[in-house]
Amino acid sequence: MDGFQDRHKIKITVVGMGYIGLPTATMFAAAGYRVMGCDVNAKVIDTLKSGKVHIVEPDLQGLFKSVLDSGNLIPTRELTESDVFIICVPTPFKENSQEKTANLSYIESASKSVGRVLREGNLVILESTVPPGTTENVMGKILEEESGLRMNEDFYIAHCPERVLPGRILYELANNDRIIGASNKKAGKMAKLLYSSIVTGGNIYITDTVTAEMCKLVENTYRDINIAFANELSLICDELGIDVWELISLANKHPRVNILNPGPGVGGHCLAVDPWFIVGKFPQTARLIETAREINEYKPKWVVKKVVEDVKKRFGEKKVTIGILGLSYKPNIDDIRESPSVEIAKQLQALGYNIIACEPNISQARVDGIQNVSLEELVESADYLVYTVAHNQFKDGLKHLIQTKPYFDTVGEMR
Repeated sequence: MDGFQDRHKIKITVVGMGYIGLPTATMFAAAGYRVMGCDVNAKVIDTLKSGKVHIVEPDLQGLFKSVLDSGNLIPTRELTESDVFIICVPTPFKENSQEKTANLSYIESASKSVGRVLREGNLVILESTVPPGTTENVMGKILEEESGLRMNEDFYIAHCPERVLPGRILYELANNDRIIGASNKKAGKMAKLLYSSIVTGGNIYITDTVTAEMCKLVENTYRDINIAFANELSLICDELGIDVWELISLANKHPRVNILNPGPGVGGHCLAVDPWFIVGKFPQTARLIETAREINEYKPKWVVKKVVEDVKKRFGEKKVTIGILGLSYKPNIDDIRESPSVEIAKQLQALGYNIIACEPNISQARVDGIQNVSLEELVESADYLVYTVAHNQFKDGLKHLIQTKPYFDTVGEMR
């Protein structure tokens, strides 16, 4: 514990240099710790070693370069002894499974690797979003098996889920309140002391590991349910022939009503995934949560149905090119994980339409098998447009350009 007071003597290893791991490692390095940023992906590590970040996130490039140059952050593929290990690996769904259950293989693999170099007095923190019970019953047990050490006696564990918004990650890492789920009081004190060095504008609250695991799932499920209500309203308003955005705007004039705006669905690795972890654990109880998920997962299919109807009405059976405005799961980022826009594009492609897209935050010519072009080229080449993501690049005086072609607006930007 006393050693945690001197940041320059503490070595932290962050396992997983993705959308959460890289900013987290950068923040701890900027706070004065010696940080090893570990990832099994050689391309990611080579990119980081060259001084470049591989994700789009405001201000991250500059801060990362400064801690890299200072020697406080060292990208590596080798996992070595450390004082603190922070695991930030993905928890996707199991492939080829009818039920949407968590694939914990990445956590299991990372835990085995950490367990092999674990020493007495170490703290291991799981930041990955997981079903309740994973921190102690999966990670903790693997660490014990691999190391031969005893949890809560020889080493300590905690669950500290991230709660950041892509596009604001660095700010929110510093300013959002943080929840720490600790396996015992000493683990809680160690984790709080550690995170206090980067959470400079928020508060830190300590609870048990299962409550912390559920807290992250509940936060994202709450948002998913509210979006589902807005998306369901959009379906009802379409049948009524009224403007859903006008309806919501008027309803929100009520002092205790705050309805969200609908969209093409729900994407990202959190909202589109986390509620299923609750449903998977409590299939007979989490009925509202499951229904909300079903509504949001249906929305892209509904968009495709409406687009096909409109295209056939305008062009008949002519083979047309459809342009998709945005492929990321939300505005102004490059993250396409669970993106409803990508799903819409692929469903239309499967129906035989020629699909091109403009995703201005990704430079590659193809994104998940979809041709990616400039907005000008998209509008020139496409017969019909589908507005799926309200990127700033589509708003800046370019509305008139989009209006030169027939379109279907899923986000209400063309009203």
